[in-house]
Amino acid sequence: MILAAGRGERMRPLTDHTPKPLLAVGGRPLIEHHLLALADAGVTEVVINTAWLGDRIEAHLGDGSRYGLHLNYSREPEGALDTGGGIRHALPLLGDAPFLVINGDVWCDVPLAPLLTPPRALAHLVLVDNPDHNENGDFVLNGNSVAETGAGPRLTYAGIGIFHPALWADTRPGAFPLAPLLRGAMAAGRVTGQHHRGQWHDVGTPERLRGLDRALRDTG
Repeated sequence: MILAAGRGERMRPLTDHTPKPLLAVGGRPLIEHHLLALADAGVTEVVINTAWLGDRIEAHLGDGSRYGLHLNYSREPEGALDTGGGIRHALPLLGDAPFLVINGDVWCDVPLAPLLTPPRALAHLVLVDNPDHNENGDFVLNGNSVAETGAGPRLTYAGIGIFHPALWADTRPGAFPLAPLLRGAMAAGRVTGQHHRGQWHDVGTPERLRGLDRALRDTG
């Protein structure tokens, strides 16, 4: 699943008329980088949630056949359902098995194929070194166990993870964030993770968008 429903307030005015996933970096829309990486990893079915300017995302991507994929769209009400609520809303399309989730506003060179192995935990997160805009990090990684506090390096959640549908077992429809669900699972020792030391970019502002665009063009 690719999360693509957000309004992109910090990206305005770029996102006033273009949904953030369709902003271009390295000569192609950001979301296309994800789709091509997923296809290369052997994925065939992808769910994309939409809200703000979602019709433009669907019109651009179509059924996904030109990427070697089949795309399903999980349409959310205006204002979207936040990360946790948006994933819950898409569960009927995602099925009963663990599924990979990628935030639509990140770029990362982590290999996706190894992540497709279902975790024994409720969630398995990709963590990265803390960027300047999140210098205190999000979670602690101790071995392969992820916790809110404790021993081990404090790292930033990359917006990439594999999740078991059971993580949403006690939730109700509506808008809610993902983080509280993860914290609850961490308290029960049911979240694992890995430290990715390669490239990762959070494309949250026009400045970061331009920086990623330059980096991708420089590397060809």
